[in-house]
Amino acid sequence: MKKYIFIVLAAIGFTACNNKTENTVAETNAEVATTNLAKAKAEIAPENLAETEFKIEGMTCQMGCANTIKSKLEAVTGVDKADVSFDQENAIVYYDKSVVTVDDLKNTVNNIADGKLYKVAE
Repeated sequence: MKKYIFIVLAAIGFTACNNKTENTVAETNAEVATTNLAKAKAEIAPENLAETEFKIEGMTCQMGCANTIKSKLEAVTGVDKADVSFDQENAIVYYDKSVVTVDDLKNTVNNIADGKLYKVAE
C-alpha cells in the first residue's frame, strides 16, 4: 500500500513540475510579446501620430467595460495608447494614421462581443 501512495505522490510531483515549466514558457512568451509591442509603439513617426475621440454607448462599469475596450483598442496594430472613460462615456485614442484609420478603431469597439455590448455614438 505504501508503494502505491509513493507512486501516486511521485506522479503528482512530476505533473506539477511539468505545469510549472509550461507556465514559465507561457510567461516568457508573454513578456517577449509585450516587449515587441512596446518597441513597435515606440517606432511611430511623430508626423504620423494622430489622436481621435469618440463617444461609446453601452458601458456599465469602469473595471469591466472601460478596461475591456481599452485593451481591445490597444491591441490594434498602430495604436499607441487608448484612454477610455466610463464617466465621460468616451475613448481618446493615439494612433499611427499611416497604419490604422478612425473607422478601424470604431469598428474595433463596435465588434467587441460580436457587437452586442458597445456602440460608438455617431
